[in-house]
Amino acid sequence: VQLQAFGGGRVQPGGYLRLSCAVSGRTFRSYTMGWFRQAPGKEREFVAAISRNGGGTSYADSVKGRFTISRDNAKNTVDLQMNSLKPEDTAVYYCAADREVIYGLMYRRDQYDYWGQGTLVTVSS
Repeated sequence: VQLQAFGGGRVQPGGYLRLSCAVSGRTFRSYTMGWFRQAPGKEREFVAAISRNGGGTSYADSVKGRFTISRDNAKNTVDLQMNSLKPEDTAVYYCAADREVIYGLMYRRDQYDYWGQGTLVTVSS
Protein backbone atom coordinates (compact mmCIF):
# COMPACT_ATOMS: atom_id res chain seq x y z
CA VAL A 1 0.00 0.00 0.00
CA GLN A 2 1.22 3.52 -0.76
CA LEU A 3 0.32 6.66 1.13
CA GLN A 4 0.66 10.24 0.00
CA ALA A 5 0.04 13.14 2.33
CA PHE A 6 -0.63 16.66 1.13
CA GLY A 7 -2.19 19.91 2.22
CA GLY A 8 0.60 21.33 4.37
CA GLY A 9 1.66 24.93 4.24
CA ARG A 10 2.28 28.05 6.24
CA VAL A 11 -0.44 29.54 8.39
CA GLN A 12 -0.67 32.17 11.10
CA PRO A 13 -1.40 31.24 14.71
CA GLY A 14 -5.11 30.72 15.16
CA GLY A 15 -5.53 29.66 11.57
CA TYR A 16 -6.49 26.34 10.07
CA LEU A 17 -5.34 23.75 7.57
CA ARG A 18 -6.75 20.50 6.27
CA LEU A 19 -4.37 17.67 5.54
CA SER A 20 -5.30 14.75 3.35
CA CYS A 21 -3.74 11.37 2.82
CA ALA A 22 -4.50 9.37 -0.30
CA VAL A 23 -4.03 5.63 -0.06
CA SER A 24 -3.55 3.29 -2.99
CA GLY A 25 -5.14 -0.12 -3.21
CA ARG A 26 -8.57 -1.62 -2.93
CA THR A 27 -8.39 -2.64 0.72
CA PHE A 28 -8.32 0.79 2.32
CA ARG A 29 -11.27 -0.02 4.56
CA SER A 30 -9.23 -2.76 6.24
CA TYR A 31 -6.60 -0.31 7.51
CA THR A 32 -6.53 1.66 10.69
CA MET A 33 -5.19 5.11 9.82
CA GLY A 34 -3.09 7.47 11.89
CA TRP A 35 -1.48 10.87 11.73
CA PHE A 36 1.85 11.53 13.40
CA ARG A 37 4.12 14.56 13.38
CA GLN A 38 7.77 15.31 13.86
CA ALA A 39 9.11 18.71 14.82
CA PRO A 40 12.77 19.61 14.26
CA GLY A 41 14.98 17.90 16.79
CA LYS A 42 12.13 15.93 18.30
CA GLU A 43 10.79 12.42 18.12
CA ARG A 44 7.87 11.58 15.90
CA GLU A 45 4.72 11.78 17.98
CA PHE A 46 1.13 10.65 17.72
CA VAL A 47 -1.52 13.14 16.64
CA ALA A 48 -4.70 11.24 15.82
CA ALA A 49 -5.98 7.89 14.60
CA ILE A 50 -9.20 6.44 13.24
CA SER A 51 -10.47 2.89 13.16
CA ARG A 52 -11.23 0.94 10.00
CA ASN A 53 -14.90 1.85 9.86
CA GLY A 54 -14.40 5.34 11.22
CA GLY A 55 -16.36 4.56 14.37
CA GLY A 56 -13.44 5.01 16.72
CA THR A 57 -11.00 7.87 17.00
CA SER A 58 -8.12 8.78 19.26
CA TYR A 59 -6.31 12.07 19.75
CA ALA A 60 -3.21 13.30 21.48
CA ASP A 61 -4.06 15.51 24.43
CA SER A 62 -2.24 18.41 22.78
CA VAL A 63 -4.67 18.50 19.84
CA LYS A 64 -7.97 17.43 21.41
CA GLY A 65 -10.73 19.87 20.63
CA ARG A 66 -8.73 21.49 17.83
CA PHE A 67 -8.03 18.66 15.37
CA THR A 68 -10.50 16.24 13.78
CA ILE A 69 -9.61 13.07 11.91
CA SER A 70 -12.01 11.59 9.36
CA ARG A 71 -11.93 9.07 6.57
CA ASP A 72 -13.78 8.35 3.36
CA ASN A 73 -13.61 4.65 2.56
CA ALA A 74 -15.13 5.24 -0.86
CA LYS A 75 -12.37 7.68 -1.83
CA ASN A 76 -9.49 5.98 0.01
CA THR A 77 -8.64 9.12 1.91
CA VAL A 78 -8.10 10.16 5.49
CA ASP A 79 -8.19 13.81 6.47
CA LEU A 80 -6.96 15.83 9.41
CA GLN A 81 -8.77 19.11 9.99
CA MET A 82 -6.56 21.35 12.10
CA ASN A 83 -8.10 24.42 13.70
CA SER A 84 -6.77 27.01 16.14
CA LEU A 85 -3.25 26.21 15.10
CA LYS A 86 -0.40 27.10 17.41
CA PRO A 87 3.31 27.58 16.72
CA GLU A 88 3.98 24.34 18.57
CA ASP A 89 1.98 22.50 15.92
CA THR A 90 4.77 23.23 13.46
CA ALA A 91 6.08 19.89 12.19
CA VAL A 92 6.19 17.48 9.32
CA TYR A 93 2.95 15.51 9.41
CA TYR A 94 2.89 11.88 8.36
CA CYS A 95 -0.02 9.57 7.68
CA ALA A 96 0.32 5.93 8.58
CA ALA A 97 -1.64 2.74 7.99
CA ASP A 98 -1.80 -0.82 9.18
CA ARG A 99 -4.28 -3.68 9.14
CA GLU A 100 -3.42 -5.08 12.55
CA VAL A 101 -3.46 -2.09 14.84
CA ILE A 102 -4.72 -2.99 18.29
CA TYR A 103 -7.58 -0.60 18.98
CA GLY A 104 -6.29 0.61 22.34
CA LEU A 105 -2.78 1.11 20.94
CA MET A 106 -3.56 3.32 17.95
CA TYR A 107 -1.26 5.97 19.41
CA ARG A 108 1.86 3.84 19.08
CA ARG A 109 4.18 4.31 16.10
CA ASP A 110 5.18 0.65 16.15
CA GLN A 111 1.60 -0.36 15.34
CA TYR A 112 1.95 1.02 11.80
CA ASP A 113 3.94 -0.55 8.99
CA TYR A 114 3.06 1.85 6.18
CA TRP A 115 3.98 5.54 6.12
CA GLY A 116 3.56 8.43 3.74
CA GLN A 117 6.31 10.89 2.87
CA GLY A 118 5.14 13.72 5.11
CA THR A 119 3.86 17.22 4.55
CA LEU A 120 5.23 20.29 6.30
CA VAL A 121 3.00 22.49 8.43
CA THR A 122 4.45 25.78 9.63
CA VAL A 123 2.53 27.93 12.09
CA SER A 124 4.12 31.33 12.35
CA SER A 125 3.25 34.99 12.22
